[in-house]
Amino acid sequence: MAAAPDPPGDRPREPYGFEPLVPFERSFDALYGLELLGHGFGEDGVLRGRVRVRPELLGAEHRLHGGVPAAIAETLASRGTALMTMPHGLVASGLSNDTTVIVAVGEGATLHAEATALSRGDDFWVWSVQLRDDAGTLCAFSRVTIAVRPARR
Repeated sequence: MAAAPDPPGDRPREPYGFEPLVPFERSFDALYGLELLGHGFGEDGVLRGRVRVRPELLGAEHRLHGGVPAAIAETLASRGTALMTMPHGLVASGLSNDTTVIVAVGEGATLHAEATALSRGDDFWVWSVQLRDDAGTLCAFSRVTIAVRPARR
């Protein structure tokens, strides 16, 4: 696929030729500190991201709030589905997110996320997302289902 020209102004276009409605730097993902690694799928078909745990992300007992791993999983699954379906006039929309935190994460740690599509159906995609700390310990995992629907005109 040929790269689309950059949009007017100083903001670069998203990979795959799509410009987001909300620039990443003003998005919820930027607010909690998600860093997307690469512009899309790696050679192994996996999407990756990471978040450095800051004080603003802590909840009870000074541990990472469980909504952060859920948000990371939702973003990677939605993005992965959208990258593959938007060129076909389809829209990706979150349907369900089951996130389980199994190890408490404290300030200063970095969560490394990997999202893999388990099923790529016509109506929905199912993703597995694993979040690990710097030592490689599994801290949280998610199963995320993303609906795929025709874009409204």
